Amino acid sequence: MQYLINITRAILEGSLVTVKLFFMTLVFSIPLGLLVALIRVSNQKLVKYITDVYIWLARGTPLLLQIFFVYYGLPSFGIVLDRFPAAIFAFILNYTAYFAEIFRAGIQSIDKGQYEGADVLGMTYWQTMLRIILPQMTKRVLPPVSNEVITLVKDTALVNAIGLVDLLRAANIAVVRDFNILPFGIAAVFYLLMTLVLTRIFGKLEQKFALHE
Repeated sequence: MQYLINITRAILEGSLVTVKLFFMTLVFSIPLGLLVALIRVSNQKLVKYITDVYIWLARGTPLLLQIFFVYYGLPSFGIVLDRFPAAIFAFILNYTAYFAEIFRAGIQSIDKGQYEGADVLGMTYWQTMLRIILPQMTKRVLPPVSNEVITLVKDTALVNAIGLVDLLRAANIAVVRDFNILPFGIAAVFYLLMTLVLTRIFGKLEQKFALHE
């Protein structure tokens, strides 16, 4: 029993790194993704081209490779980041691209008549987006955003590749040290609980928006 308590405590400490990485990625990547999406559907050709290239690179290469590049590659250019900031930076860059594509698809799914009506009323591009398009887009993108957020929980395990003691690495250390696979089972429970909570939250949000249709 004492062994179970000890390894659970160690894994819980690792899960704090996982949770911090998860929330910091969301806090930055969702608004940045929305901004990139708005740029992509605008008429600003140069900035639109730059964001297109960025999304192509971020979505076309593995997240693990991006983590390696930020942590091991950027020092070649004189930019040295500690493990956790490097992981945060890589995750934000990656997930901003995915959220941007989700939001872009949501924006472009809104009927063109909505834009024309706003134009007749004399609303600017940004007023049209903020008051008319984005509120409608939000309920349409909830399911894909939910899937991406749950994927993020599992992707956080990739940071153990650069030595961060997250939830999975804490479990792996205990397994290697004690020759016991129980820590992996406990880690699985932690991941399942986090995804269960997120699934319930997004389920409630989808129900709420459905009631207002």
